[in-house]
Amino acid sequence: MPRQRFPTVRLGVKSLLLHKLRSFLTALGLLFGVAAVISMLAVGEGASHEALAQLEALGPTNIMVRSQKPVTTEASSSGSNRKALAYGLLYLDYDRVEAMFPRARHVVPVRETQQNLRAREYWTSSVVVGTTPAYLTVMNLVVVDGRWISDIDVERYDNVMVLGAAAADVLFPIEDPLGATVQSGSTRFTVIGVLDRVGRAASPGGVPIDECMFTPWTTSRARFGDEVRRRSQGSDERTRVELSEIKVQLDTTDEVLPASLLLARTLGLGNRPKDDVKMVVPLELLRQKRETARIFNMVLGSIAVISLLVGGIGIMNVMLATVTERTREIGVRRALGARKGHIVRQFLVEAVVLSIGGGLLGVGLGFVIPRIVTALSGSLTIVRPDHVLISFGISALVGVTFGLYPAWRAANMDPVEALRHE
Repeated sequence: MPRQRFPTVRLGVKSLLLHKLRSFLTALGLLFGVAAVISMLAVGEGASHEALAQLEALGPTNIMVRSQKPVTTEASSSGSNRKALAYGLLYLDYDRVEAMFPRARHVVPVRETQQNLRAREYWTSSVVVGTTPAYLTVMNLVVVDGRWISDIDVERYDNVMVLGAAAADVLFPIEDPLGATVQSGSTRFTVIGVLDRVGRAASPGGVPIDECMFTPWTTSRARFGDEVRRRSQGSDERTRVELSEIKVQLDTTDEVLPASLLLARTLGLGNRPKDDVKMVVPLELLRQKRETARIFNMVLGSIAVISLLVGGIGIMNVMLATVTERTREIGVRRALGARKGHIVRQFLVEAVVLSIGGGLLGVGLGFVIPRIVTALSGSLTIVRPDHVLISFGISALVGVTFGLYPAWRAANMDPVEALRHE
């Protein structure tokens, strides 16, 4: 049997080489189809990976409740000059949450205030985050130079500050920031540490951590107060927010859902008159994002597979035309003793060679296109081995499937009528 097959393979390849340009153009359909599948899935996988990584960095065992400014009515805005608009989390809320979750790994208060900061001739306007030592663990941050805030700093209301990587670059582009002074208004802070660059926000939709400065929350309260005043174009807006956020870190993901329900009841979420507090559960966001990413990849894959089917139709079209052109050749082979199986194998070999050749070239192009996308846009692209195998397997299957009918049609020709064909 192998002796019969190998000559058939050689004959099929030889037939394709007689029409090199036509064979190449036929294979292009599957080439671009496979490349499209790999490339589109690589782009989708990269985008999903970045989004999921940001959510995972927030901590799947964390729960965050944030203050949000309520929708101001005309009456409340007209009275803003006389009385500050108070909203959001209170220090009392922090005490209640801490008492309600004694077994939580950490309960962390967060105060965010927009401040103008200066270091010699350099200055920047960014967010000063007042917090506790546990913030470093909860947010998975790393201090690359110096140290983090300590419990003693919190107890003493020390004027110390840890800089995010981008903030350190702006305020201290040349000199070492450790031990240097950063001034905000009349208050001077001593830089005790610099964080590693992380490239993500402190909370969903928040300011990037790299641009923030961190100080003990007791110091933030004592130096900056709870009331913020903004003046612009004749308006004078005053707001009062005690805590910007409370982060609760639990031991396991199984505790997250029950704890989030208890936390919502404790803080009266959904029943607060001003609707000024919202809860963020990274675990739920992570699950939703994964499901969205899965559906997105399925849609991309389906669109790309259609191009493979188009390539398969192209192979069938060319093979049918080839059968018509070689009718007399088929008749001669049948007259010399070739069986239907020999004819079927010859045309199947041609279809398989076209599909596999186009698939291999498509795999190569599928690795190149994501690199080009990454180089031009800076977006992350991920080529997964299973996507490569699936796309190549589909291309081979498409070639065999769409080559079966032309092969069957060639094998079932009447030898006498085939010999008479001109």
